[in-house]
Amino acid sequence: MNGVSPPTWRATRLVWSGEQALLEWSAPDGSATRASPLPVGGGLSFATGSERRCVGIRRAGRRMACPHGAPVEPSSRTAQCPTCRAWDRSDSIAADTRMDDPRPFAVYLAHHGTAGVKVGITAAERGAARLLEQGALASTVLSTGTLASARRVEHLLGSALGLPDRVTTVRKRAARARPGTAAERARDLLAVAERARHLAWPEAQSRCDALVADHADVYGLPADGLRPAAEVLPLAPGCVVTGTTVCRIGSDLYLDSAAGLVVLDTRLSAGWTLGLPRSGATFTAPLRALTRPEGEQDALF
Repeated sequence: MNGVSPPTWRATRLVWSGEQALLEWSAPDGSATRASPLPVGGGLSFATGSERRCVGIRRAGRRMACPHGAPVEPSSRTAQCPTCRAWDRSDSIAADTRMDDPRPFAVYLAHHGTAGVKVGITAAERGAARLLEQGALASTVLSTGTLASARRVEHLLGSALGLPDRVTTVRKRAARARPGTAAERARDLLAVAERARHLAWPEAQSRCDALVADHADVYGLPADGLRPAAEVLPLAPGCVVTGTTVCRIGSDLYLDSAAGLVVLDTRLSAGWTLGLPRSGATFTAPLRALTRPEGEQDALF
């Protein structure tokens, strides 16, 4: 091999295609991507490389490499340098800097267990991908139409019904300890949809029948919930993560490991080059123990 190391692929994100969770990788020059499936019950083992670098941006469904190959702090949950973050926000639905997008957009309700119901919008062509990316336990689509009218409906439901447009990761994770049943989630969503039905709707949004999709089985979320013993802290060069995938939900992976059930936010692994650890390697990534005092869980909400 003339002493030259082969090009290394860099982890970019956990993505959802249909109902399949995939770990996406980017080529060194950003010219190509590939994806590895993350099935429930499958083994997962990787060792971090020597550096974490910016993963660039996505445009028109393709990833563009960071022009500077800039380093990224291990603690950042956004594997982008300031320049690439600014480029992303300059052409972003979430930041309202791409309001001329001609595609139809859906207004949805997302159920996050005891963390509550939120309202949001997504390009209709994305199907359930946006719901799976955020870890919604169940969802229903209220209407579809133009982007501007979808944003107006989102604001309407926020002001009239008090629905948030965001739920924090902390609250989502806490809610997974007691996810409830699919029937309970459907009841809650249909009750909110009924309240929304009596509000004035922009003409550019067509209402849909409120059909509930439950996502818990797609994630592999157990009916009795998840109570991890620890979470993975920001990684460093040479860290080993190894275990069996119990659940994949949103950007989180729950792994049965030698340290017990641990949760890894895959946004912390994005930007690292990941390789196979040596045979017999043990879990060495830093962990923070999680405690759940009895009787105090409801105080989080």
